[in-house]
Amino acid sequence: MTFDERPILTREEALKILDELIKSPNIKKHLLAVEAFMRRLARHFGEDEAEWGLTGLLHDADYEVTEKDLSRHTEITAERLRQYAGTERIIRAILAHNHKAPMDTTMAKALYACDNLTGLIVACALVHPEKRLEPLTVDFILRRFKEKSFARGASREEILTCESNLGIPLPEFIGLGLEAMKGVAAELGL
Repeated sequence: MTFDERPILTREEALKILDELIKSPNIKKHLLAVEAFMRRLARHFGEDEAEWGLTGLLHDADYEVTEKDLSRHTEITAERLRQYAGTERIIRAILAHNHKAPMDTTMAKALYACDNLTGLIVACALVHPEKRLEPLTVDFILRRFKEKSFARGASREEILTCESNLGIPLPEFIGLGLEAMKGVAAELGL
């Protein structure tokens, strides 16, 4: 099969890759949240929603099979994606979010910034009295963002790259993420 004959990756094929590699429902939900956020950011920047969405959907696809070994994380996903035409930008963005490729595209920078924010937003939903995304506000999330002890695993430094790398102020970036995640709240169980 030549390069031109390779199939283009579809969302259904991406979901099959996830089903093969991911067993944890929480990781799958994280991937769906990042997919939604990346699609929203693609609209913001006038980019290809499908490509950006697939990037978000697959960015941590090999997280379980690499046993959280950051030295191997993203490599299995990259190998799988090389079977499909037109995935090089996706591969580079996925590798870049784990510091294995230059973060030299807007898509890569967006993935890097939004990855941790989705986790922070989920944590905010879980501590909210209603335990859902719908009642959350940007102000509520901003207050929690400033609490260093809250959702410690969500790197504030990475999230804040939205300002320096994307030119989006933090409150606006949170708003875009919250809007995107509310759109898939049922899939996220929130």
